[in-house]
Amino acid sequence: MRQLMIDGPYITLGQLLKKLDVIDSGGQAKHFLHEFEVKVNNEVERRRGRKIYPQDIVEIAGHPAVQVVEG
Repeated sequence: MRQLMIDGPYITLGQLLKKLDVIDSGGQAKHFLHEFEVKVNNEVERRRGRKIYPQDIVEIAGHPAVQVVEG
């Protein structure tokens, strides 16, 4: 499982997808989330504004799981 450090108390799911280079721009997040399965802590998530906190685990179809950690 890959770890991703964040500087603030949380990161939005859209920002996380961009930071992981899954999407090129924030505008693509909404489309991506409706086309591909993304799970946050084992629950399917479709909202790009979902807040992801340290210790959350994000699973993106076709990519290794990511655990968010405080940096």
